[in-house]
Amino acid sequence: MTSSGPSPSSLPLHHHHHHHIWLWIGQTPRQPWLWPRFLLFLLLLIGEQVVQVSASHQHFHPHSIKIPGDITLGGLFPIHARGPHGLPCGELKKEKGIHRMEAMLYALDQINSDPELLPNITLGARILDTCSRDTYALEQSLTFVQALIQKDTSDIRCSNGEPPIIRKPERVVGVIGASASSVSIMVANILRLFEIPQVSYASTAPELSDNNRYDFFSRVVPPDSYQAQAMLDIVKALGWNYVSTLASEGNYGESGVEAFMQISREAGGVCIAQSVKIPREPTAGEFDKIIKRLMETSNARGVIIFANEDDIKCVLEAAKRANLTGHFLFVGSDSWGAKSSPISELEDVAEGAVTILPKRASIDGFDQYFMSRSLENNRRNIWFNEFWEDDFRCKLTRPGIKLDPDKKKCTGEERIGRDSSYEQEGKVQFVIDAVYAVAYALHSMHQDLCPSSSGVCSNMDPVEGRSLLDYIRAVNFNGSAGTTVLFNENGDAPGRYDIFQFQMTNHSHPGYRVIGQWTNNLRLNLEEMQWSGGDKSVPDSICSFPCKPGERKKMVKGVPCCWHCELCDGYQYQLDEFTCETCPSDMRPAPNRTTCRPTPIIKLEWNSPFALVPASLAMLGILATSAVVITFIRFNDTPIVRASGRELSYVLLTGIFLIYLITFLMIAEPGVLVCAFRRLLLGLGMAITYSAMLTKTNRIYRIFEQGKRSVTPPKFISPTSQLIITFVLISVQVLGVFVWFAVIPPHTIIDYNELRPPNPSLARGILKCDMSDLSIICCLSYSIVLMVTCTVYAVKSRGVPETFNEAKPIGFTMYTTCIIWLAFVPIFFGTAQSTEKMFIQTATLTVSMSLSAFVSLGMLYMPKVYVIIFHPEQNVQKRKRSFKAVVQAARLSQKSSNEKQNGEMKIEPDRSQ
Repeated sequence: MTSSGPSPSSLPLHHHHHHHIWLWIGQTPRQPWLWPRFLLFLLLLIGEQVVQVSASHQHFHPHSIKIPGDITLGGLFPIHARGPHGLPCGELKKEKGIHRMEAMLYALDQINSDPELLPNITLGARILDTCSRDTYALEQSLTFVQALIQKDTSDIRCSNGEPPIIRKPERVVGVIGASASSVSIMVANILRLFEIPQVSYASTAPELSDNNRYDFFSRVVPPDSYQAQAMLDIVKALGWNYVSTLASEGNYGESGVEAFMQISREAGGVCIAQSVKIPREPTAGEFDKIIKRLMETSNARGVIIFANEDDIKCVLEAAKRANLTGHFLFVGSDSWGAKSSPISELEDVAEGAVTILPKRASIDGFDQYFMSRSLENNRRNIWFNEFWEDDFRCKLTRPGIKLDPDKKKCTGEERIGRDSSYEQEGKVQFVIDAVYAVAYALHSMHQDLCPSSSGVCSNMDPVEGRSLLDYIRAVNFNGSAGTTVLFNENGDAPGRYDIFQFQMTNHSHPGYRVIGQWTNNLRLNLEEMQWSGGDKSVPDSICSFPCKPGERKKMVKGVPCCWHCELCDGYQYQLDEFTCETCPSDMRPAPNRTTCRPTPIIKLEWNSPFALVPASLAMLGILATSAVVITFIRFNDTPIVRASGRELSYVLLTGIFLIYLITFLMIAEPGVLVCAFRRLLLGLGMAITYSAMLTKTNRIYRIFEQGKRSVTPPKFISPTSQLIITFVLISVQVLGVFVWFAVIPPHTIIDYNELRPPNPSLARGILKCDMSDLSIICCLSYSIVLMVTCTVYAVKSRGVPETFNEAKPIGFTMYTTCIIWLAFVPIFFGTAQSTEKMFIQTATLTVSMSLSAFVSLGMLYMPKVYVIIFHPEQNVQKRKRSFKAVVQAARLSQKSSNEKQNGEMKIEPDRSQ
């Protein structure tokens, strides 16, 4: 066979010994739509610089397992670890590599032997080693896409002129893998170009959920963001809202914490106190610094930890050194899970730690399959010899390889689990589920596209990748562990986690206890949880405790979970969580300050000392006044009564009586009628009393002044004139009151401002008449003018002989009354700030008025009554007094005052009128 171009097998890529890369592009492909794909493919290769060619990998097909079948699935497994110093591959990974890869072979065996699933169709496989390195895995995965790169063979001819027979490269319909998220991301980029669906069994990075960038990627494990969601739900269920996060530097820790922080930000209600990162190479004392830093926000006792086992152990040790056993409440990710290694000898620090682990089950069928594998029956696994040597610590003899004398020779009779320890790797279940997911998708596709055909029909040759993806996303079946396998719109499996708590029920056997589970929502059994020291109550990890009723939240800037509580003081009540509002003027806050309630209304009660004292005085006064009136009426025609001026005396006594009466009106419960009478009588009693006294003193003064000048008597000194003058003076007060009635009709008011002290519980509304302090003074002002005028006349008349009429007693009355009212003013206004203001003012006013009435009554009428009753012999008619006698008395008094002889000449005037 001659060829005018490179051999077909080298078309996709050919590795020469000189480490050059030859890319051959033939004539224009027959399908123009492949051009952009191929160019993208080239760009990807050049851009990523992924083709690392070494002497040990001169052929394109490296070590790989090829299992023939009607439909081939690809497999990517980390059979080897990352190689040191630039070597692509390192040592063998027994569990994560061989166990998982054998799980795929086991699943294929199961499917191919199942008459119900894909009958008459055999599934084959091409399984590659990723060596735990993303760039190397990408190079390997080119195997999966080479069949899709179109090759032009038109210029190839055999020697006999016939067209060449070219082996058609195998076509992979779907890929199972990879393990590490970084590898899956790299491989997903190339598989999506060629529309090959990929199902991972272990990649949990949240970014793979992006359906725009990784549209052909699905996974049977939940992404880490679900784990973060589950952890957030745990935090919320425990009533915490202030936690710190701790992450090991690297993809797992940082993306886990980032997912937790993002979800908590979106959900709200949980604040991150601080986010601490553990460096890859921690220095001595690094963990003590981390604990010290976490203690800066000691209220955040909850610590969300996405860290590897070693870091977890170091954190617990540092907490123990810092004497903080029982302070931190750890919520650990699946890297902590239910492992005993991170907490060995640190059980007291780890007590109460809540950890999370994806629900997983051990597949018994796989155990039987794997433990029965031997060098004889497992030749299809090209890495099995290497596993055998590693597992049994022996050496297999190979031609041309000298046996290492330090290692024993393998017999081939060793048995897994008998001569070596064996425990099923945790992700085996997911590998089986991933293979079954593709198988069920192909089964559904076969039923739809080839309903009558028993094998693969033309509709499924080749299998259309995008169509298969839709079938994969639509699967819903019971997986190997009995749980449902299905995918959401992003190709993620539902999150299923077991939640553990490390408990020390009896200190001899501490251990992890399942306390709940999370499958899209949390089911947590809080009763089964116990914390440091066996305490059943959930400890707090909150920034600020809830405010008490009547306290408002004052938020800390930038931290929505932290606030200060401020009491709504004074007359404020709590309107809502953040605001205090002042109560309306007629209300006061309730004791818990969550609402306002009406202010109690008070009035002066009769049993109050402020009412009893004035009322007693007033009663006494009324009795005394009544006694005087009765005496005067009884002895109406006797000389003393007649001499005192009967008409004016009765007017004056009426005034005194009204002064006493006002006390009862001031104490009585305010009403429209009471208020009207208060206005009327408050000034009237005094106006009547002092009008009568003024008229008397004025008459005496005028008579004596007239007597000094001439013998003719002055005008208006008859009793009738006196009454008219008195009533004119009184009418001024009455007129003023009636004008006041017209302008402001009397009514009651409730004064809430008077008794509104700083302590709202003492606040009271006072029921009172619409009379301000000013209006009371205005009401009394006229009486005060009369009083002052009367006093002036009394002072002027002091020279009148003391035995003459009533000038001296009226003088004394007025002096005393002025003193009383002068004392009243400071008491009345000085108590304006007192809590008992109204009561003190009322009592002061009524007592002052009663005292002035007593003075008038005592000085003017008591001596007369005494004489009338106890010395009737003095109550006799003397010689008739004439105006001449008055004139004589006036002149004598003037003369005596001029001679500065103070009343040595005594003239006994006639007391009759």
